[in-house]
Amino acid sequence: MANRSQFTITNSQFTIIWRFLYTVIFYLLVPIILLRLLWRGVSAPAYWQRWRERFGFLKAKPDKPCVWIHAVSMGEVQAATPLIQALRTSDPNQSILVTTMTPTGSQRVREVFGDSVWHVYLPYDLPGAVARFLDCVQPRLLILMETELWPNLLYACRRKVIPVILANARLSARSAAGYQRIAPLVREMLSSVLVAAQTEVDAKRFIDLGIPPTKIHVTGSIKFDAQLPKGSFSQTESLRHQWGKKRPVWIAASTHEGEEDAVLDAFYELKQEFIELVLVLVPRHPERFNRVAAKCRRRGFITVRRSEGNVDFQTEIYFGDTMGELPKLYAACDIAFVGGSLVPIGGHNLLEPAGLGLPIIMGPHVFECAEISRQLLEAQAAQQINNAAQLAPAVKMYLSDATLKKQTGESGRLFVQKNQGALERLLKLIVNC
Repeated sequence: MANRSQFTITNSQFTIIWRFLYTVIFYLLVPIILLRLLWRGVSAPAYWQRWRERFGFLKAKPDKPCVWIHAVSMGEVQAATPLIQALRTSDPNQSILVTTMTPTGSQRVREVFGDSVWHVYLPYDLPGAVARFLDCVQPRLLILMETELWPNLLYACRRKVIPVILANARLSARSAAGYQRIAPLVREMLSSVLVAAQTEVDAKRFIDLGIPPTKIHVTGSIKFDAQLPKGSFSQTESLRHQWGKKRPVWIAASTHEGEEDAVLDAFYELKQEFIELVLVLVPRHPERFNRVAAKCRRRGFITVRRSEGNVDFQTEIYFGDTMGELPKLYAACDIAFVGGSLVPIGGHNLLEPAGLGLPIIMGPHVFECAEISRQLLEAQAAQQINNAAQLAPAVKMYLSDATLKKQTGESGRLFVQKNQGALERLLKLIVNC
């Protein structure tokens, strides 16, 4: 009878087998991935462009080793913007590459940085595509924003001795539970990665996965250090003047399918008492702009899209359909509902409205920003509702009590101010890497 120990698989063998199976499955899924790009291109034609980059074929390459920053989409690009600006300032001659996965992220990189940074799409996590990309780019350092873990990419970086920093890293309880099922693979992926965690809770979850504590630093969230672009306040003043300076303004930002109906129902209810109320509505994904704007108009609201202009005192809904301007719109508003939280998306950036002194309303599904939401609630800077029916009463509470609105907003602003400094701590790690 064979000895049972002969069939024992070591962690190293497990990771090799898992990565092999993962790669085979990824190759088999390529046709489906390409069909998905075609489908998404129907509403967002930019998905039909630059496919060669997604397989590691680049038209050009930097003339020297670069610092490479990967930010998946527009939200991560927004978070990475202070870091990219700081890296450019510290060494103007330094070559910086920014990769994204989505056209909205690509568009934002170009809007903010123009030709001062090099931008391409991240190749798919296939060994051949990754190898072509790294041979062309030859980065001296990779900075992954938040928690982007690609097994073949991280394995290739380790083999080529390219330092990797997981910056602004967060790990929700749900994600941590999923990673625990493949903990040996995660440990291998992160074995040579420096983790800059947002919170002590995030750090503990990485440690529970088996990452050595010496590899983990709690730096905080660099979203605390985000600043409004120059000239933003004059633009927000102009908006308030166009709407009518004394009209109350409520923003529902980063909303998803299933949330706009709740927001419009709440807005209709609030308008019965607060006749002059303005709603600023900003869906999360641009491919939904036309559909949601049409829904607003079908409901009978006087809706003006930001891309159209023509705002006047009659405007009821100001529809945010431009990219990268959410902070400016927040700055022009009085109360914020942050979407992705009434539906199980996990929530979005709560710090932008908090830093601008807006009282925040969020739904029950904030597992992607659980620690920040907990801290904001503890600081009495936010209110959490359990369902859509509670949205209108929550907004009404702040509309009816100017003192409460001011105190709540000020608590959020002070909370953000107190937690700034993450960018400086992250830059120190980068310099020493």
